[in-house]
Amino acid sequence: CGLAARDSLRIEAGLPLYGHELAGPLNLNPADAGFSNYVRLFKPFFIGKAAYIAHEIERDAEIVRFELDNQRARPPHQGDPIIDDRGRVVGIVTSCSVDSDGYQLGQAYLKDEYATANTPVAVFAGSASARQGKALNDLTLGDRIPMPESATVLSRFPKRR
Repeated sequence: CGLAARDSLRIEAGLPLYGHELAGPLNLNPADAGFSNYVRLFKPFFIGKAAYIAHEIERDAEIVRFELDNQRARPPHQGDPIIDDRGRVVGIVTSCSVDSDGYQLGQAYLKDEYATANTPVAVFAGSASARQGKALNDLTLGDRIPMPESATVLSRFPKRR
């Protein structure tokens, strides 16, 4: 209960968690998580400075917040893919929790061209656990596969109330 409360609060606030929006399987740095202003590149003895700058030059994605449009949607998990309206994978879910309105609210590493507020996307919620299933051409009648849930990209940090 305590960790779930922490997660719902930090996701609503747009804050990163180490292992999800920082470092973790995607090896994200503070700039990926929206905190580049905390990295002091002007310091003379910055260990990893060259690698950080090289990553920044190549970076084409960032952490964004999103909300599933259906209140009864299956909750996405870390690693679930996010797709655009043409079925292309444009991001990966990093965290998700239920917000104060009862909707699934999450954070994802999303391509820059989809990272603006009110952009429609879709999430294959629960697909991380379904990946061990059959290939699409091996499906038979009665088999179940994950369906994408529609979602909307939100502003990176919520406005104060």
